[in-house]
Amino acid sequence: MKMNNKPTYISLFSSAGIGCYGFKLEGFDCVATNELITRRLDIQRYNNKCKYESGYICGDITEDATKSALYAQIDLWRKKENVSRIDVVIATPPCQGMSVANHKKSSTEIVRNSLVIESIKIIKQINPRFFIFENVPAFMKTICTDIDGTNKTIAEAIENNLGAEYSYISRIINFKNHGACSSRQRTVVIGVSKDYADEVSPLELYPDLVEEKTLRQVIGELKPLTEFGEIDEKDIFHSFRVYPEHMRAWISDIKEGESAFDNADDSKKPHQVKDGKIVINQQKNGDKYKRQYWNKVGPCIHTRNDQLASQNTIHPSDDRVFSIRELMLMMTVPYSFKWVEEDLETLNKLSTAKKRAFLKKEEIKIRQSLGEAVPTAIFQAIAKKIAAVLKHPPMNTATINKIVNEYGLADVEKLKSFIVQNEMSLSAATLGKIAELANTSRTDNAAFFTSKTLITEMMKSLPDTDQQAVRILEPSVGVGNFIPLILKKYEGKDIILDVVDIDEHSLEIAKLILQKYDIPQNCTINYIADDFLLHDFEEQYDYIIGNPPFYKMKSANTLLNVYRQKAINKDTTNICSFFLDKAMSIGNYVALVFPKFLLNTPEFAKTREYLSEKAVERIIDFGEKGFPGVLVETLAIFINNQGRPLKTKVFSFTHGIHLEQAQDYIFDKKLPYWIIYRDIKFDNVCKQLDFNVFKVFRDRQITNKLLSNAGDIRVLKSRNISDNGKNVIDIDGYDSYISSIEARSLSVFEYLQREDVYLTPNMTYKPRMMRKPAGTLVNGSLAILIPKGQIIPTEAQLEFFSTQEYRDFYQVARNYQTRSLNVDACSVFFYGLLRENEKPVPITEMLDEQENVQISMFN
Repeated sequence: MKMNNKPTYISLFSSAGIGCYGFKLEGFDCVATNELITRRLDIQRYNNKCKYESGYICGDITEDATKSALYAQIDLWRKKENVSRIDVVIATPPCQGMSVANHKKSSTEIVRNSLVIESIKIIKQINPRFFIFENVPAFMKTICTDIDGTNKTIAEAIENNLGAEYSYISRIINFKNHGACSSRQRTVVIGVSKDYADEVSPLELYPDLVEEKTLRQVIGELKPLTEFGEIDEKDIFHSFRVYPEHMRAWISDIKEGESAFDNADDSKKPHQVKDGKIVINQQKNGDKYKRQYWNKVGPCIHTRNDQLASQNTIHPSDDRVFSIRELMLMMTVPYSFKWVEEDLETLNKLSTAKKRAFLKKEEIKIRQSLGEAVPTAIFQAIAKKIAAVLKHPPMNTATINKIVNEYGLADVEKLKSFIVQNEMSLSAATLGKIAELANTSRTDNAAFFTSKTLITEMMKSLPDTDQQAVRILEPSVGVGNFIPLILKKYEGKDIILDVVDIDEHSLEIAKLILQKYDIPQNCTINYIADDFLLHDFEEQYDYIIGNPPFYKMKSANTLLNVYRQKAINKDTTNICSFFLDKAMSIGNYVALVFPKFLLNTPEFAKTREYLSEKAVERIIDFGEKGFPGVLVETLAIFINNQGRPLKTKVFSFTHGIHLEQAQDYIFDKKLPYWIIYRDIKFDNVCKQLDFNVFKVFRDRQITNKLLSNAGDIRVLKSRNISDNGKNVIDIDGYDSYISSIEARSLSVFEYLQREDVYLTPNMTYKPRMMRKPAGTLVNGSLAILIPKGQIIPTEAQLEFFSTQEYRDFYQVARNYQTRSLNVDACSVFFYGLLRENEKPVPITEMLDEQENVQISMFN
């Protein structure tokens, strides 16, 4: 079997293949290309786009036969070329109903836009390593009919169908900033499959910024064409397209930037003669009959670029529209691109009459294709970056740890040498992973490998700015994994990036890795080897972005009191809290990774209190997926330090939940903590319950060493409570006992004979409750709930805790946490008792923090 070593792609809605010709130039093999119009597909044939003739698929992609032909090609390449997976799928579906240039909107817009959904379905089926959408600026906001039959924005459809498998970004770019001499804004969506998303961010795959090129630079060397119908003898595609000769007077006197409508003489304005009188044509758009500037970038190329009356079509000095060759150069289409089977040399040898006949037949079709195209350089730039990534397949954590151990990279000098020499030809991303994991084993700064997927999600959520100069601070930079994506996010800006780390070796390593990247000239990086919490910053920052360490400082650490002096929250010993407090004092916008227990634990109550008065614009809940291989739940919080609380966007990375919440709704002061997934169902259950009716005790003294399979006193554990909370279950090999002598010294012993308290399991989303049997104790897997006052729950009230309705409610009440699910002094609030009649509002109670201090031997 032949092994294909070249990267592969599939192109949908490919038109004449002008854009994806860039993939061919970068050495990609086209497995299949789909286009509805045969003559456009023929142009792709002339350029030898596909290796196999069956790869040219003409037909409606919504039809099963067309899709079957597409999937048959993938099977063909799997068998003949040993291609196990397609690398890239490109989709540029028609933009009817989305384009501003399309003034007439039809009743079938939504159906037509659902061609996007066909693309999404195909991407799901093919599962390529990368996907690309290109369309109009309004693309992501446009309504389409999703797979489930409901109408929603394209952004929602992409997220719902591809979000779980791909890290993706949508950006509106202007082609003129990325190599084309054509000012045209378009949406480009790039997706990276999750298995590659820690190797490369989709953000890194966008074309780099390049200096704008003027028309003089791009087409100024071409021969001037002044005669009607004139054809450059050296280039058939550089010709003077004829038009009614009387119209020449309309444009012959206008200067660069002027329109024929600017002529003082009405006879030289675009007009018609009716009943012997001049009737000036309507000027719907100010850019019709307009001469372009030599020393400015070229205009947007539309499909009707053949007409003087169309938008921005007139040459800067000649009295004509741009020639095909000029349009090709503006759109970065190389001379090697063929429009017909004959090559350029053969066409140039034709007689003048045959050249005219050829142009009469082909010119309008070529011009339309150019008006619909993506500039070749745009897709070529993306293809070049994808090809580079494919040369370095992702390396898993186990392999990286093996390299760290084999090469002794916990030794900082060996690590530096390894990075500089890079004998394994590893990518910069992989070197970053190695450095960060080596750094974790070398230091005690709670530095974990920060996944590029996490950073990408943060970059997607950071707000853009109109400021040209941007000052950014990364307060705990480690080996610099945030830096390349921060620079890409704010490319084109004059960036001052201050990066801080307490470990000077980490900064040296960051510098070495960053040498593998192209740092823009308009970016200044200042490396600060110091303790962020003690450093005196003289500047106020536009953005503070990063992943501070999080660990609890020991009370014996002399720095704890020093850090607390300037902290807002003095109740915690977790260093991440001090980072947040300081960031808020020097940053206009703060975006930090944080432990998820920020949402609910008592130690962060003061933090939540002061953040509630700020504009918390977004919370991304990463759950346990933030740090590969580390069992810790994290989130990213985005705080506009200069804004007022309004709306908070909430995104669950693990559950795919997207919500836009009123901030005062999810930070309701009547709640014991923030409930970020709060919704109407949650509120409806709230109305059925009376809250704040229990205090909680959790044992932390009974260890397995104290337990045996026989003894004086039975110790109940979570699995001993039946699913409906009505029975104690006996389980062989699980049931435990403790001697009365050992038990008497424990704080839980006071509950031995009590039957007026209740048991519920910790660490579960299957809550249930039962009255504690007399003569039993519990270990830490069960919480003891102590009624306040003289409350005695009824059987119906106890049964409600086992219902699916309450369990769904409880997941929201606990913010879908997985690691900190113990019933504590705050969360016990939600163990409410069922009412006979609903309350008028969801929450009428309020947690009394002093009353609800958790009853325990330990803090």
